[in-house]
Amino acid sequence: MPRRQWQAPVVVAYLTFVLAGVSGGVTGVLLPAQIRDYGLDMATIGTTFFTFSAGFMLAGSTSGMLIHRFGIRTALAVGGGAYVLAGLYTAVRPPFLALLAVQVLAGYGTGILESALNTFLAGLPNSTTLLNRLHAFFGVGALAGPLLATWILGFAPWTAVWLVLALASVPLIAAFLVTLPAGAPTAGAAPPSEGTPKPGRTGGGLLAAVSREPAVLLGAVFLAVYVGLELSVGNWAFTFLTDERGQSDQLAGYIVSGYWLGLTAGRFVISPLAARMGLTPIGMTFACLFGVTAATVLVWIVPGTAPAFASFALFGFFLGPLFPTTMAVAPLLASPALVPTTIGLLNGVSVIGGALFPWLAGAIGEGLGVWTLPPYALVLALLQLAVWRMVTDRIAPATTAPGPAAP
Repeated sequence: MPRRQWQAPVVVAYLTFVLAGVSGGVTGVLLPAQIRDYGLDMATIGTTFFTFSAGFMLAGSTSGMLIHRFGIRTALAVGGGAYVLAGLYTAVRPPFLALLAVQVLAGYGTGILESALNTFLAGLPNSTTLLNRLHAFFGVGALAGPLLATWILGFAPWTAVWLVLALASVPLIAAFLVTLPAGAPTAGAAPPSEGTPKPGRTGGGLLAAVSREPAVLLGAVFLAVYVGLELSVGNWAFTFLTDERGQSDQLAGYIVSGYWLGLTAGRFVISPLAARMGLTPIGMTFACLFGVTAATVLVWIVPGTAPAFASFALFGFFLGPLFPTTMAVAPLLASPALVPTTIGLLNGVSVIGGALFPWLAGAIGEGLGVWTLPPYALVLALLQLAVWRMVTDRIAPATTAPGPAAP
């Protein structure tokens, strides 16, 4: 596929991830309005997170089959259509049980879109840089989402935010159908190599075949720990800074924003810099993991406002590239025909860590004190490093050489 053919759909992919980031970023702003509207407590409204995660995991387990059978364009149409329908139904202010149920559809649509776009970009030249930019644009959307939601809530009900998100998705879906060629490349476009069991012959198909790959399972564990670490720090850093370090609410908010800005900047900056230095994606990931570990130690042992801002920003900066770079490495974890399912599984399983590890961080903080956040983060950082080492041990050395530059 010539470069000029994939430039337009790549731009649309970036815009779609901005919208996905906005969708994630508005959630926290809308929760108080939803609690007041439905007359619920925090624990009850929080059940929407679980149903959304269930839909996201369902997407991770089925996206490979969908892409394998119908192609990237159809998968994007299915995911986008599910998201639009979920958004439009949410915008009519359904009863709470219906809202709870429709989050499964929203999670499924979001998961299919993310898996399909990760698979599409993983099949292009210079995929590591492209995927890092893709996820950086998610960060851009996540930063803009709270501002957008706050502005809309100034003159409209919370349901209007979902109406805007649903309507904004429609032209993006249409743009994919127009710009993406029918034979769009994917990371799994090549046929299975000789000696590799063909998916579907035994063991229940593509998902069963992927689940028997140790490198894929370890990659899924790695991303579960990654998302757990990212959200543990993102969710509890404000409480740590105010309760343990005595920062004002305003300064703590700035420091947490610096963490998210660092995470977004790392995805834009580190991959191109690593390519110029001749680092492979695997080598770059090791460098980032060491950077995350060092920044975690700084967060723990260095007090003060300026050091806190610098250490949290550095933590996010080195943490940011880990998820998209793992997606770029996914074609090395399994045979070509299994790559779309591999990416779907990696994407789907990551939400387990995003639910488990932040909850555990809060439970430990409640029992022992919020001072435990930095040592807890350090344990997860070291666990990431150990799991990544096990992942790379299962990748053939010949496949880790730098790839060709983008045309």
